[in-house]
Amino acid sequence: MSAEEIFKIMQALVAEEFVMNPESVTMETSFEDDLGANSVDLVELAMAMEERFEIEEVPEEELAGLKTVGDAVRLLAKRLK
Repeated sequence: MSAEEIFKIMQALVAEEFVMNPESVTMETSFEDDLGANSVDLVELAMAMEERFEIEEVPEEELAGLKTVGDAVRLLAKRLK
């Protein structure tokens, strides 16, 4: 799966989790600054990512490093190789 394909799916996931228009989600969208996400929001998003992409649980230390949608896309791209 390409980074672009992962991003399109992430756009939809983020839009659903944060109740927003998918078109307004970019690779630079910051979970904290742009979406006001807290740690609970990020855990819920991680669970949605794990389910949608059928990956193992994302460790807390990796989750803490996800600042933008682009960070999540890159993490998923590595996991899906």
